[in-house]
Amino acid sequence: MTGKPGAATGGLYLHILVLAIVIVCELIGIQRLSIGLGTVIFLPILYAFALGILLNPAIFKASAKFLSKDAVKLSGAMITVAIMPFIAKFGTTVGPQISKIIEAGPALVLQELGNLGTILVAFPVAVFLLKMGREAVGATYSIDREPNLALIADKYGLNSPEGAGAMGVYATGTLIGTFVFAIMPPLVHGLGIFDVRALAMSCGVGSGSMLAACTGGLVAVVPDQKDIILALAAASNILTYATGLYVGMFVALPLTEWLYNKARPSERKTA
Repeated sequence: MTGKPGAATGGLYLHILVLAIVIVCELIGIQRLSIGLGTVIFLPILYAFALGILLNPAIFKASAKFLSKDAVKLSGAMITVAIMPFIAKFGTTVGPQISKIIEAGPALVLQELGNLGTILVAFPVAVFLLKMGREAVGATYSIDREPNLALIADKYGLNSPEGAGAMGVYATGTLIGTFVFAIMPPLVHGLGIFDVRALAMSCGVGSGSMLAACTGGLVAVVPDQKDIILALAAASNILTYATGLYVGMFVALPLTEWLYNKARPSERKTA
């Protein structure tokens, strides 16, 4: 016995471990923490995400005894498959709420421009505070989900500084984005500034896991508006996939390039 699990055995252990994590997280359930300005909602998906990270063989060495490298790769590939029923369920909520979605039409379409906020907020921090180089272009022009990575890969290549910046944000978003998207919506809703429909639209950023965490947090604080939250979030997510690439290609990325050339004229990239 080598102590290294085979592919089949590692896959079995992976499924058992995932099932155990799900059971534990569901038993813990939704927890609420009041912090004055609002309430932080802790969902089972957060516990599952945290436990999954902690039990990763790269972090918790004991896990390597029963989880093979092939099993770890399989778990990454299965995320897309596992999220598909969730996305399909979201699709079924759009039809019954189509009249309310049409009412929110202009706001739903124009909310895509809100993604330019990543440039306004993150670019000055990256360039002037963190002193980043051209990595700042890839890191700040969007929230760097899959369509945005594809654009950077096509224009610069992922081995470029811009590609490194985009991959860094993608990895960071994958690790902590779910936590942020689960905690922020209930807190922002507690401020009483934004309509719940606007917050629902903000959940659709082109990431299935972030969409799930965001809508879960909103539904937990406004359960009576569950259907409209899910419908607007789903419609927003679809529009982000449909229009986000073009906004990034024709607006966000050229704008970020222009800002970087203005901030660092000595490093202007020539075609």
